[in-house]
Amino acid sequence: MTIRQRLTLWYGGVLLLVVVLTAAMMYFELIVERGWREAEGEPHVPVTQEIAEVVAYCLLPLTLVAVCGGWWLLQRSLRPLEQLVQDVEQRRADNLSRQLPRTGNRDEVDRLTEALNLSHARLEDSFRRVREFTLGASHELRTPLAVIHGEIETAMNSPGTSPEQREMFAGLLDEIQRLTRIVADLSLLAKVDAGRVSLEALPVRLDELVRESFGDAQILAQAREVSVSLGPCEATSILGDRHRIRQLLLALADNAVKYNHPGGRIEYGLTADREGVVLVIGNTGKGVPPELVPRVFDRFFRANQECNPEAEGSGLGLSIAKWIVESHQGSIEFIAGHDGYTRVRVRFPRIPAVEPRADG
Repeated sequence: MTIRQRLTLWYGGVLLLVVVLTAAMMYFELIVERGWREAEGEPHVPVTQEIAEVVAYCLLPLTLVAVCGGWWLLQRSLRPLEQLVQDVEQRRADNLSRQLPRTGNRDEVDRLTEALNLSHARLEDSFRRVREFTLGASHELRTPLAVIHGEIETAMNSPGTSPEQREMFAGLLDEIQRLTRIVADLSLLAKVDAGRVSLEALPVRLDELVRESFGDAQILAQAREVSVSLGPCEATSILGDRHRIRQLLLALADNAVKYNHPGGRIEYGLTADREGVVLVIGNTGKGVPPELVPRVFDRFFRANQECNPEAEGSGLGLSIAKWIVESHQGSIEFIAGHDGYTRVRVRFPRIPAVEPRADG
């Protein structure tokens, strides 16, 4: 039975009950009770008073019952809709296969749930096809890219190659390497979406990895004459995958250099509090307009198209960084300051640092 039918039956039944009881009380007050008074010689009660008694003892209580009962019935009917809204709000691309719970009474909410389940199934099939295509395409592209890379290297190192040709081949190799990185990133994200990537959960000294990343950033920043400084770097440990954390730090360092201006600066900072470990990497540069900040972690989004056209990138680095952080139960935040200073803040759950024990 639908919600509309239940409410119609409820109010129709209450209305019928009101009519029947009102007619019965009017008959009792105006005919039966008046006849009793005439038989006993009692004075007549005004008709308006008798009607007021009918309204007070019949119409008002029944109206109250109709309103309260209708409100209760409506709330009970809409409760599954509230639960449905909460379930739909939690839907993501990785949990579309989970069916939304149905009420089973074939009302509007149950039919809406059925329609949403069918829609989610179609979306899941579309996402699956996209993942399979991306995985297949990236796998098929690796071999020809590797072959082209090897052939260009061979041609570049050939004795008969002129300096102009070597310069041209070097540019081609850069483009091939860039395409190879894009293909590798696409393959990784497709495997992440398909749930085929597993991470280790071992104690990792984050301060040691930050110091290594600081050294990498110094090397990357030399060509652009960007200064790199290391602020507080407290000894902290987290549970995670060392390789992926290293990949995260390298991506953030590369972004900090890539979207900086010549002669700018990069600052590292690692602190710990009761809530967790906080890593902040800040850099100078043109920054990101505030309206674009919510999109910086979207795949293939390149803010440099609007704020740094010279920088190269595929728009996948921050998407991978976000996945790595969230896979470690952390959070990542992009902060575009008004002073032209951009910060990326990463927070991880903290575990006590493992300190070596002294012998004896």
